[in-house]
Amino acid sequence: MSVPPLADAERFQMLYREHHRWLQQWLRGRVGSSFDAADLAQDTFLRVLGKPRALDEVREPRAWLSRIAHGLVVDKVRRDEVERACLQAIASLPEPEVVSPEARMLLIELLAAIDAMLEGLGARAREAFLLSRLEQMSYPEIATRMGVSLSSVEKYMAAAIRHCYLMRQSLQG
Repeated sequence: MSVPPLADAERFQMLYREHHRWLQQWLRGRVGSSFDAADLAQDTFLRVLGKPRALDEVREPRAWLSRIAHGLVVDKVRRDEVERACLQAIASLPEPEVVSPEARMLLIELLAAIDAMLEGLGARAREAFLLSRLEQMSYPEIATRMGVSLSSVEKYMAAAIRHCYLMRQSLQG
C-alpha cells in the first residue's frame, strides 16, 4: 500500500521547517543584514505559497529556494538603487518643491515598478523610451540627443513598447 501524498499545506510547512533557517543564513551572507535576510526569507516563502503545484516537483529544495531568493535579492538591490537615486534627486529640489514623505514613497514605488518593467530591455532602447516618456522628447530630439538616426530611435521605441507590452501580459497572465 502506497503512502498518500502530503497535502499542499503540509508540504509547505515541512519545507518551511526544514529550510527556513538555512535560507535566512544563506541570505544574510548575501545581503549582510539579518533584518533584510529575514524579510527576504519570508518573501521567498510567500512566493512558494503562490506556487503550490511546484511543491510536487521539487527535487532539490535548497537550490529551488535559493533561486527564488536570489531573484528577490536582485529586485531589492535594484529597488535600493532606484530609491537612493530618487532621494538624491528630491534632496536637490528647492524648498518650495520638497515632496511629502507619502508622495516620496509613492514616487519610489512607481520608479521601482518602471525599472522592473524595463528590466531586460537593451540600454539604447531603454534610454530612448525614458527620454520619450519621462522627458517628453520627440523622436527627432531623441535622435539628436543620442547621436543616432531617426530610424534607430523608431526601432528602439518599437522594441521598448513591445517589451513593455509583453511584460504587462506576463504579469497579468
